[in-house]
Amino acid sequence: MPKLKHVPPKYIQIADHLRARILAGEFLPGDEVPSERQVAADWNVSRPTATKALDVLRHEGHVEGRQGAGTFVSEPGRFHRRANDRYLRSAETGRVYPPNERAEILVAERVQAPDQVAKALGLPDDAPVVRRVRLILRDDEPVELSTSWYSAEVAGQAPRILERDRIREGTVAYVEGATGRRPRRARDRISARLASDDEARLLGLGQPSAVLVTNHVVRDAEDAPLEYAESVVPPDAWTVEHDYMIQT
Repeated sequence: MPKLKHVPPKYIQIADHLRARILAGEFLPGDEVPSERQVAADWNVSRPTATKALDVLRHEGHVEGRQGAGTFVSEPGRFHRRANDRYLRSAETGRVYPPNERAEILVAERVQAPDQVAKALGLPDDAPVVRRVRLILRDDEPVELSTSWYSAEVAGQAPRILERDRIREGTVAYVEGATGRRPRRARDRISARLASDDEARLLGLGQPSAVLVTNHVVRDAEDAPLEYAESVVPPDAWTVEHDYMIQT
């Protein structure tokens, strides 16, 4: 039986290349990216193809157009598709964070799974899990508090998650290499609530303060849960925007 071969359209290949350069830090926030004319010349494609490639990055929030000036990398506070961007950056560069970001590991310990964690990881109530808490700073300012949970089985195969040292390629990439379980898909659930006192203290917020919370579940190739994470960010660190056609 013949098999279909998937070859991404040219504009997707161009967008992927430019996105990778942005995530690798070759283009920093505020830098101008190649114009449509330059993209068309560099890749030997038509102007409409170059326009579509840059439109992909605009819709994703990586770049923004400025009337009469060109197309520039978006400022970091405007858009963040955090987990997806970090997976891509890790795959392209071997590092999770861009040059102006870093993480401090605050906690790496064994605990009993809270109900929500046990349910997300498919574990019995109060099962032992590893809890790993990191504070992410951008230009030395706190912008995210992130907590990841892994099963005791995963911890047994990937012992570095119990150390308070940074894992430069990213915890998920390290766990994949240590366990052989390849992340296949992820699901994010985004909501808002008031910050706890500890969250407000670590993020430098006054109280009361609202925060954006993302609950993130990673599943492997067998559709088994691999990681459960919760990230908490200040209200000025994320903006969510959708650009779409309206059917009438």
